[in-house]
Order: sequence, then structure tokens, then C-alpha cells
Amino acid sequence: MTDWTSDILRSICMLLLVAFSGYGSVSAAMISTEGHMHPRPLKKEVPTLKLKDLAPPFLEYAYFEGHDLRPFVPDASTFSLVNAWWLAEAATLAYADEDFAARRFKAAGLDEVRFFNQRSTQCYVASNRQVALVAFRGSEVWKRRGRPDEPIAVADFMTNVNVWLTDWTNGAKVHRGFKSALEEVWDDLLPYLKALQDRGCRIWMTGHSLGAALATLAADRYGEVQGVYTFGSPRVGNSRFKERYAIRTHRFVNGSDMVTGLPPAGFYVHVGELKLIDREGRILDRPGADGPVMAASEGERGEKAAVENGPLKTPAFMPDAVIDHVPVLYAVMIWNRLIDDRSDAE
Repeated sequence: MTDWTSDILRSICMLLLVAFSGYGSVSAAMISTEGHMHPRPLKKEVPTLKLKDLAPPFLEYAYFEGHDLRPFVPDASTFSLVNAWWLAEAATLAYADEDFAARRFKAAGLDEVRFFNQRSTQCYVASNRQVALVAFRGSEVWKRRGRPDEPIAVADFMTNVNVWLTDWTNGAKVHRGFKSALEEVWDDLLPYLKALQDRGCRIWMTGHSLGAALATLAADRYGEVQGVYTFGSPRVGNSRFKERYAIRTHRFVNGSDMVTGLPPAGFYVHVGELKLIDREGRILDRPGADGPVMAASEGERGEKAAVENGPLKTPAFMPDAVIDHVPVLYAVMIWNRLIDDRSDAE
């Protein structure tokens, strides 16, 4: 067996692990806060995850809590931790159903919400007069449901494992499954984005997991994007794609998030500036790193890594590489870093 074939099989096994972990209980993850709309926002409690909490949607999470005190910066041209938090919230919210998500976006001041929905691709565009946030949904195989939607789950799984490179613009090559998924919504999405931009909106793109890959491709294809922030992104294209990619992009990796190591390196490389969330909740720049850069070590997470295995309440432990991919953890960790940084500055 060649190294490439071995890497492909390993990648498929990882994706199957994510798929099976995603079909837990329908009850939502509980993320508590130390204060609600406090004049000085406080940090959020990092949850102790149970098996049922590993997959979205997180319907009891307080989305965009504190948005009025930490407003989005539409014209930011350098890294903004505030914008990173907003976009992490949007990427997590993208897993929710349309009615639920639209209410949360509108409550945060994004009063126009458009949902694009095709067989294996979904995204929200939430906008006001200044900014439009384009949030692509990640894989449905990762999404928790009362009754699994098998056709969508199968479509998304096939998108993820269709890893062969295919032609992109300017001689670049990209993941065939990701390209096909983007094209499902592109003809409808493109004119809508142009209309928003014509009326003065700055376009920002985001996503988690598969959604992060779609945001990267969409930004490259559209071109006139103010910025892209991705969370737990797989690799999207080859070295030529990276050379030609010119969008301001910040790629967040939480610890040893396993999806950031897919597809295997060599034929594929990452784009964007890496922002690593380490075990202490710090956000570090790691130029040149290309995938999960922190190996799990015994006891690193303690109780935070503990999960309960179904109704038997039998203690079990999921690998950090799986837990670190949970989308709401990105939002919580970035919010807490934002509060710590503001506190240090005062």
C-alpha cells in the first residue's frame, strides 16, 4: 500500500469517526455565562463535554451575547479579534435551522438574512447597511439531529471524501468535492453578493469544517472580499492555489483539531495566516504550519475532555483531536481571549 493510499484510508476513517460521533442526543449543549449584558462582559465557561454535546446545533447557546459592547468592524484591514469572535459565532450558528438562525442574526443587528440551501451546501448571508457576513454550514454528518437526514448526510460525506484534485482558475487545482459543493449555490449567491456590495456592504466570509473550505473557495472566486476567518478548516487546494490566493484570511485551529489535517499534506496545502488556540486559551501565530500542530498529551484537558457514553453514564474519553473540532469551542475560546486581552489593556 502506498503512503498516499494509506493517508486516504486514514482520512476516511477520521471522517467516519466524526460522522458517528455526530448522531447523539437531540438535547443541546449548555454553555453558561457569568453575566448577561453586563457593562463589562465576562468570560464564558468552557463546557465539560458529554458525547451528545460534540455535534451542533447548539440551540441553548447565547449567540452574539455582548455584541453591543463588542461591535463588528466592517472595514478592518488587519487581524481583528472582535471580528474573529463574530465570525466564529456566525460559523457555529450556520448549523441551525433557518428560523432559529435568522432570529439570532437579526437580534445582533444583522436585519436582512438570506438562506441558500441546496442538497449538500447551505449558507447564510446576514447583512445590514454596512456589512454582510457569509457563513457556510459545515458537514451534515457532523450535525446532531432528532432524526438524521440520511440523504443530506450521505451527500456531505461524499463531498468530503471526493478528495481528487480538479481544475480551478489560473492553473490551480482544488478539492473536487468542495468545488462541486460551492457550485450548487454559486449561481444564486453571486448576484446577491454583488447587489449587497453595490449598496455599500463590506463582504466577509466564514465557516467551520466543510463550511470553512467553502468560504475559502467562495472568497477566492468572488475576489472582492474584505476578509475571511475560518475555523477547523481542511486543506482546500494545491500549492499553485496557495500561490495565487490573495484574500486576507485567518485560519483558526483549536489545539489538535483533526479535520485541519485533512486531506493529507503533499498534494494539498493550507492558505491563510494560522491562528492557533493553545491549551491555555492563548491565540498564537504559527507561520508556515500546515495542519494540526499540537499533539495531545496525557491529562492536558482533564475534565474538559471527559465525555459520558450514552445512558449508562460510563466514563469514556474521546481524543482531543475530535473534541477540539467542536465548533462552539472556537466561539467560546475566542470570546474569552477577547475579554482577557481587553482586561490586560485596562
